[in-house]
Amino acid sequence: MKELGFSTKAIHSGQPPDPTTGAILVPIYQTTTYVQKEVGKDKGYTYSRGGNPTVKALESNIADLEGGLAGTAFASGMAAISAIMALFKAGDHIIVSEVVYGGTPRLCNSILTNYGMEFSYIDTSEASNVEKTIKRNTKMVFIETPGNPTMKISDIKEIAKVVGRVQDPPLLVVDNTFPTPYFQQPFKLGADLVMHSTTKYLDGHNATIGGIVISKTPEIDERLKFIQKSVGAVLSPFNAWLTIMGIKTLALRMERHNLNALGVAKFLKQHQKVCSVFYPGLPDHPQHAIVKKQMTGIGGMIAFELHGGVEAGKKLMKSVKVCSLAENLGSCETLITHPATMTHAEIPKEKREKIGITDGLVRISVGLEDVEDIINDLDNALKGGINYVR
Repeated sequence: MKELGFSTKAIHSGQPPDPTTGAILVPIYQTTTYVQKEVGKDKGYTYSRGGNPTVKALESNIADLEGGLAGTAFASGMAAISAIMALFKAGDHIIVSEVVYGGTPRLCNSILTNYGMEFSYIDTSEASNVEKTIKRNTKMVFIETPGNPTMKISDIKEIAKVVGRVQDPPLLVVDNTFPTPYFQQPFKLGADLVMHSTTKYLDGHNATIGGIVISKTPEIDERLKFIQKSVGAVLSPFNAWLTIMGIKTLALRMERHNLNALGVAKFLKQHQKVCSVFYPGLPDHPQHAIVKKQMTGIGGMIAFELHGGVEAGKKLMKSVKVCSLAENLGSCETLITHPATMTHAEIPKEKREKIGITDGLVRISVGLEDVEDIINDLDNALKGGINYVR
């Protein structure tokens, strides 16, 4: 049988009709425990911290979309990253993209270094930088591409080649939250693990907090599930169900996010109060050639630089009406964020500026509204709220 298409998988994978009632939607198994036939004989579930049918349906669904073996769902994206980090121990060295969500270095620098783990933050847009940084005790290379918030692209296939040449290869882990499996398939490019904040595009409706890690080997999947059960950072059945409902329209939503974002990026590109636009879908983006090689689209994320720094950013965000000032992304609503004072505020200013997160940088998650309304809203805010021009 011919392999099913993405939209068909998104709607059906992991979701057979309920065997008890024939319900077409996965039931919400809102239960703590499961009655066992007798000691040592159960129906596959014993306690919902160690497994739940609704959560299992989500795990299977996303694993199939990513082309992995199995998924392990967590209470948040950061819980998923924490579980990945828990695969390692004191003395292990981990390489991390210098441009990632602010919570990732916060976890590494403020918590995990206390347990003897070592981290190097590098520009992974050049695979040679990874090669230079790998040491004998390097156990993982963690990349986020496109990077949050500057949209810097890392070449997954080239980094996989670098990692593969090491005698004891580190795991290559890709945070695939921004593009989703609809636009980027890291396993096909050589990744060992793929993770998501399901809070973002997979949910798509600002309704849940969640995370997931997809494995391609049973050994790592078993270890992750042991961590999930032991730590207890499990996804609730209701949040799993809501995310399943969101994924059913993922393909349609991602196409619209992509189309709208391209329109907004082109508008911002020609606006006199905007210094620069960082959107990998534009031909002049520094890594546009890599994008064409490893992605089939970009999605809805754009970063742009305003004249006037923090003051200009605050004026813009105070003036918008259709766009909403909020720290999430990937939802139906257009969300606008000032990374220097919001998502990446805990990173020291010198380090922020070094990696391109300047005071004037604005991140926008372009939603599903009529693109003309988003553009008009930004245009009015730029004209009325900001006095800086070229």
